[in-house]
Amino acid sequence: MRLLKDFWRFFVGISGIFIIMIFLGCKDNANDDKSQVPQKSDTKTLNTKFVTIATGGAAGPYNIIGTALAEIYSQELGANAKTQTTGASIENLNLLAQNKVEMAFVMGDALHDALNGVGSFSKKLENIRQIAVLYPNLVQIVTSKKSGIKSIEDLKGKRIAVGDKGSGTENNARILLAAFGITYKDIKPDYLGFAAAAEALQNGRVDAAFFASGLPNALVLQLEKTFDLALVSIPSDKAQEIASNKSYFTPAQIPANTYGNQEPIPTIAITNALVVRSDLSEEDVYQLTKVFFENLDKLEVSHQAARDIPRMSLEDEEKNMIAPIHSGAKKYLESIN
Repeated sequence: MRLLKDFWRFFVGISGIFIIMIFLGCKDNANDDKSQVPQKSDTKTLNTKFVTIATGGAAGPYNIIGTALAEIYSQELGANAKTQTTGASIENLNLLAQNKVEMAFVMGDALHDALNGVGSFSKKLENIRQIAVLYPNLVQIVTSKKSGIKSIEDLKGKRIAVGDKGSGTENNARILLAAFGITYKDIKPDYLGFAAAAEALQNGRVDAAFFASGLPNALVLQLEKTFDLALVSIPSDKAQEIASNKSYFTPAQIPANTYGNQEPIPTIAITNALVVRSDLSEEDVYQLTKVFFENLDKLEVSHQAARDIPRMSLEDEEKNMIAPIHSGAKKYLESIN
């Protein structure tokens, strides 16, 4: 009996030691596994509860890139981030002014007008700050080969899709037509967004349409497959003349084979901007700017136009910005220079 008791004590002791060893081993493994998990940088959560990004039409680069950016903000900042489909630049700037969105994609000409209270803006918008210079929007004037439209002057008397009301496309269409001595009285303007304009071209309801976007525009690309598409050029000397009076314009070219065109098409470009409300905190905008620039590779996957977003120093960013830089964006750009 005594032998049996000694054996039992020995068994319990050994079992206890064995259990402790297993526990310690599991704890060490857990610590080892934890050390192998990639640690995040100084990215933090945001103070603001929402990040609503005003974009543009559903098929345009603004909306495609903006949707990808909202997903990144949700994942990396734990933010309630989403996009809002809009008529684009002018509407986006008014939404910012009304505190209905936190961030917006806008074209440089509309931003310039908003800051100066001219054009489509009856007063200056004060609460707009810029965080990044984006890719250029190229003006793409699309018509059919059988229309006989070869130049902007040929648009007189024709029904033209000039862009959605409240869009940067409509704003610069008006400016460009004026540079050639054409007003809306000389044409039959239709205020159509990209999708409606592409459909109207296909059905013969308009003779030409303005598309101002990064390249390629998905709807124009799709249209080219089933439509006898032709592009109307803006001569380089005229583009240079316009740019000399409007600093946000620059002469540009639609590269050969973008839409089946055998030769480059001279046109004009307008720089895009990523803007926020000025009342967002410096720390929040620092994080929004940081995550934006650190994930440009993911944005490039979402749309080809994002490949043309420049990586610049603080000095060059400020030099090329149209609106004043937000202090949070400046803080981030200073930290990487």
